[in-house]
Order: sequence, then structure tokens, then C-alpha cells
Amino acid sequence: MMFLLENLAELTGSALKGDKSVEINAVASLQDAKQGQISFVSNPKYISSLESTNASAVILSPELAQEYSGNALINSDPYLTFAKVLNIIYKKQKLNGFIHPSASVAEDVNIAADVNIAANVIIESGVTIEKDTQIGAGSYIGEGSHIQQNVIINPNVTLYSDTKIGRDCIIHSGVVIGSDGFGFAPTKDKSWYKIPQIGNVILKKDVEVGANCTIDRAALGSTIIGEGVKLDCQIHIGHNVTIDDFSIMAAGSVVGGSTSIGKRCQIGGASAISGHLEIADDVVITGKSMVIKSIKSGGVYSSGIPSDANNKWRRNAARFRHLDEMAKTIKELEKKLNIKTTKSE
Repeated sequence: MMFLLENLAELTGSALKGDKSVEINAVASLQDAKQGQISFVSNPKYISSLESTNASAVILSPELAQEYSGNALINSDPYLTFAKVLNIIYKKQKLNGFIHPSASVAEDVNIAADVNIAANVIIESGVTIEKDTQIGAGSYIGEGSHIQQNVIINPNVTLYSDTKIGRDCIIHSGVVIGSDGFGFAPTKDKSWYKIPQIGNVILKKDVEVGANCTIDRAALGSTIIGEGVKLDCQIHIGHNVTIDDFSIMAAGSVVGGSTSIGKRCQIGGASAISGHLEIADDVVITGKSMVIKSIKSGGVYSSGIPSDANNKWRRNAARFRHLDEMAKTIKELEKKLNIKTTKSE
């Protein structure tokens, strides 16, 4: 679609510099942009690329706009403005209400008129799918599931029975929602007795689930993913987990069963959070951290080991094995020197 620069300024709440009638039909990087395209800069280190860009306009902060003589949208948050422009220019087209002939749809489903269902989709009994939703090829929607309006389910997604998906959610390929939680009771003969997982999974509105994530159904009750939560690719969420509103989690992270994560938390990539814990609101966990006890207050928490030169890392790793002996030696020396040991909290 074609937009005048003044239209984009109005729609994004931005100030305008330059020719308000310039036409924009696409978004591109500074280096690749051509006439008719808009780009953005949020990092000052890219100022040098501004003068050489062929973009018809650039999204800039007020500070960077002083360094640029061309057409610009000026906003204190260029990155967010860039995202808004993308959504405006590449807005999803109205769905035409098409069900592919190869789709298998149970007789008692309730599907709105303007839902698109692609090839080889299977929809079981008792499913409800609301308007403006699209189901990608090869996906499976289990019995009794409910998908609210304006949901995008990409190809090869599996929703087990009784899964609830809120409006405006995006679920990427390979996602499995509602598979059994990891529940087994030990027996006297040292084997494991499976505990039936009879709960479900609820995604509230505006959740995005990255490719190949798995979210287990609850043993009892619900596994709940709150409003606005964003999950990167290849994340595992255990049974009965609750992730509260607007938290975000990077790729490769795992959350053990029955853990509760608060609002606006940020979980770094490849982190692991044990089960039955409580994580407070506004917690930031840096990448590759291992969380084994509850976090009661907001802040930044870390436990990952940064990389180092191999020979130095090997020496430190060898010394780590002797930390307990060293601590005992220090205590003995303190006793001999009559030094009071200060306990850490």
C-alpha cells in the first residue's frame, strides 16, 4: 500500500521534517532502501550511513534528526515508531473465509464466516474459531478448543484438546500446546506411574509463541500464559506454570512445573527456572542463568558463567573444585588470628 509521509506521521504520533507529500510503499534498511521506502535509525553509531541512504524518508529521534537534512519522521522512540510503520504498511489483508477441500473439519464445529483454513488442517469436535483467524496448513486443533478472533496459527501447529487461545495471538510453526505435563509418581518397585494430566492451557490476548515451543497442559486446572507475553523459539513451559502479563522470554529457556512468573519479567536466552518457584514482578534474568529458588523482589539476577580464554577458564575451573577446602582454611586462619567472620546474607 502507498502512504503519504504526512499520513504516517499522523498515524504514529510523530513530527515531520521535509516533504510531507513524499510517497512511501515499503520499509528497508538504510543500506538497502530505495526511493519510495522508509528506514530508521535508533543507534547513534549509524549516523554515518544517513547521508548515503537512498531512502525517501528516515525515522529518527529528535537528537539524530538535527544531523539529517532529508525527509524524516521524528519520534522519541524510533524503534517503536518503526514497528508501527511496519504494521501500517504491511497490514494483514481481510480474510475471505476459505476452507481448503483437503481440510478435515468435524460437523459440530463453530467457525466464523471470515476464517481461512489451509490444506490438510484437522479440526476436531466442539471447536470454536472466531472471526479474522487463519489456520496454517497441516495444523491440528483438538477437541473442545476455543480460538478467539484475529489469531494467526502458522503451518504445522498442534493444539491438544480444550486449549484456549485469546484474541490477537500469533503461534508459529512447530508449536505444541497442551501436551501432557511431566507428571509421574514413584512406585515401590522403583518404576514410574503416570499421573493423568487433565487440565488445559490458556493463552490470554496478544500472546506470541515462537517456532517449536512446547507448553504443557496442567495436571489440574490450567497452565496460563498472560496478556502480551512474548515467547521466543524453542522454549519449554512445564505444567501448571503461570506467566503473568507482558513478560518476555528468549530462546532456549525452560520453566519447571508449577512455577509462577510475575508481570513484565525478562528472561534471557537458555535460562532454566526450576519448578514450584515464585518470580516477582519486574525481574530480569540474564542469559544462561539457573534459578533454583524463588525471587521475591524485582531487579537483575544472573548466574551464567561468561566465556574466557580457554587456558584461563581451565585454571579457574580447577580452582573452583577446591573452594570448599579454601573456605575451611580461611576460617581456621581467622580463628587463629581472632578475626570475626562476617556471614553473607
